[in-house]
Amino acid sequence: MNRTSREIELPAYVKFACVLIALVITVYILFTLQDTIVSLVFAILLSVILYPLDHRLERWGFPRIVAILICILVAVGFLVGFFYLISLQIGNFTSEAPKLIQRSNEIFDKIQKLADENLNISRQRLVSEARSYLNRLLQDSGTILTSTLLATTNTLSTIALLPLYIFFFLLYRDFFRSFIYKVFRNTRRSSIDAVFSRIYAVIKDYIVGLVLVIGIVGVLNTVGLLILGVEFAVFFGFLGAILILIPYIGIAIGSILPALYTLVTHDNPLVAGGVVGVFLFVQLLEGNFITPYIVGSKVSINPLASIIVLLLWGQLWGLPGLILALPMTAILKVIFDAVEDLRPYGFLLGEAEKPRPPIKNLQELADQLPKRTRRIGTTEVKK
Repeated sequence: MNRTSREIELPAYVKFACVLIALVITVYILFTLQDTIVSLVFAILLSVILYPLDHRLERWGFPRIVAILICILVAVGFLVGFFYLISLQIGNFTSEAPKLIQRSNEIFDKIQKLADENLNISRQRLVSEARSYLNRLLQDSGTILTSTLLATTNTLSTIALLPLYIFFFLLYRDFFRSFIYKVFRNTRRSSIDAVFSRIYAVIKDYIVGLVLVIGIVGVLNTVGLLILGVEFAVFFGFLGAILILIPYIGIAIGSILPALYTLVTHDNPLVAGGVVGVFLFVQLLEGNFITPYIVGSKVSINPLASIIVLLLWGQLWGLPGLILALPMTAILKVIFDAVEDLRPYGFLLGEAEKPRPPIKNLQELADQLPKRTRRIGTTEVKK
C-alpha cells in the first residue's frame, strides 16, 4: 500500500529553537576543534591556489601524484625564499639594536628630566616603578615562555601537516566531488558543479587580488618611507602590506613599528608622524581605490557585514579567524545564494542594491503605464 509522506509543519518558535541549537552546536565544534579546522581551511585555500599548476602539469602528461608533488615543492620553495628574505631584513634590523638601546636610554633620561622638572616625579620613583614592572615581568616570564613554546609547537605541527593535507585534497578531488553528488543526490549535478565553480572562482580571484594588492601597497609604503628617509624602508613597507591580511586595521597596526623606530632614531618627532601619515594615506587608497578596483565584486560582501564577520570570526579563532573571515563568508554567501531557502541571508550579506527613484506624482505614473503596456505587448508578440 502506497502512503504519501507529508511534511510536518512545525510552529515558528520550534523552528527558531532548532536553528538556534544547531548554531550553538556548530560554534562549539568550531571553537573546540579550531586547530584542526583552521589548518584544513588553510590547506583548502592553498589547494585552490595550486590547482591551476597541477591541472596544467597533468595536461602535459605528468601523473597526478608527480604533478602534485611538483606543485608542493614549488610552493615550499617559494615560502622558503620568502622567509629567507625576511630573515635577512630582520638580521639587518637587529644589528642596529645597540644603537636603538642607546638612543632609547637617552630618550628615557629626557623624559625623566621633564617629569622631574614639570611633574615633580623624582628619578627614584621612576626607577622603583620600572623595577617593580620588571619584577612582575620576570615572575610571569615562566608562564609566558611556556605558552609561547606551546603555541610555537602547535603552529609548527600545523605547518608540517599542511603539505600532507594539500596532497590529499588535490589527489582525491574527484572523490570528494562524487561524495557531494551522493549527499545531494536529489539535486542536479549541473547545479552542484555551478556552485563548485562559483566557490572556486571566488577563492581564486580573492587570493590573486589580495596578492596584487599586497604588492602595490608594499611598493607605495616603501616609496613613502624612502621619501621620509626612514631606514629599512623595504622591510617596514612590505611588513605593513602583509598585514592587509587583517582587513581594515592591518595597515594601521603595521605603522606602529616603523613609527616607533623612527621616533627613536630621528631627532625630529615629526618624521614619526609623517610615517603614520604615509601608512594612513596608503590605507585610504587601498580601501577606496586599490582593493575595489583589483578585487572588484569578486567578494561582494557589504562593509557592515564585513565588520561583523571580522569581529565574530576573530572572537572565534583569533588571528586566523581575522585572516579567514572574508573568504569563508564569501563561500557561505555563494552557498546561501544557491539554496532557495537561504537566499535572503545571502542577500543580507551582499552589496546593498540602489533603490529605484520614487514616482513623484500620479501623472508620472499615468505617463509610464502606456509605455510599460506597449513593452509587455511587444514581448508577447515576439514569443
